[in-house]
Amino acid sequence: MRALLKMMLALGMFASAAPAFSQEIVVTGSRREADDFDAAMPIITMRRTADFAVQEVRVVGDTRETQKRRDEIYAMIRGAIEAGGKFGVELATGEYIVEPLTLANYRNLPLSSDGRPDTDRTTFLVKTRLAPGMDAKAALERITRFIQSVATVGRAEIKAQGDLTLSVVNPDQYRPQIVDLIAADATATAAKFGAGYGVEVKGLDRPVEWARASLTEVFLYLPSAYVVRPKGN
Repeated sequence: MRALLKMMLALGMFASAAPAFSQEIVVTGSRREADDFDAAMPIITMRRTADFAVQEVRVVGDTRETQKRRDEIYAMIRGAIEAGGKFGVELATGEYIVEPLTLANYRNLPLSSDGRPDTDRTTFLVKTRLAPGMDAKAALERITRFIQSVATVGRAEIKAQGDLTLSVVNPDQYRPQIVDLIAADATATAAKFGAGYGVEVKGLDRPVEWARASLTEVFLYLPSAYVVRPKGN
């Protein structure tokens, strides 16, 4: 048992010493669903408030002249970026990994047909940090106020699209805490069988995975499993 715990602690120390990646991940379901893995989730998880509430929005323009139509769309997005800070929101892009949408890159947003003649559209994300005690209703109201405040440009329009979702910054930073939870559970379970029993743990070398837990919370976990067995076997 002591050898196992030492191994777990070493893994936790290694993870803490590893370079921190600041990737922000959109939590639409679970990592396993996104990667086409078995959707089963282990019992031992860490539940915490997500870092951001995220809303997808779309900007659509139907001015007949192509270049004018596209200029109106991009001008409206520029105005949204400039106004975001006043409303406590940030703009971003990405379906899975979130990246900031800024004045330096907003014209890189791709335009596509909206299914009607002389119409273009694009989408991006509006997000707000989930402060302690902030519920989904308050987050959505903040984002909605922002969307409604964005000044129209020509015939361009901005609207929310889909449901509010969540994002987490650098899920792997929580590896040490998750390992601690697994070690505590494994130790307590083995102790119930007596001093002659220990545990074998697998899956600690995998990346941290996630799933949505509530309107504002996520489950973070390692796809681990352990077996209680007599020591020496």
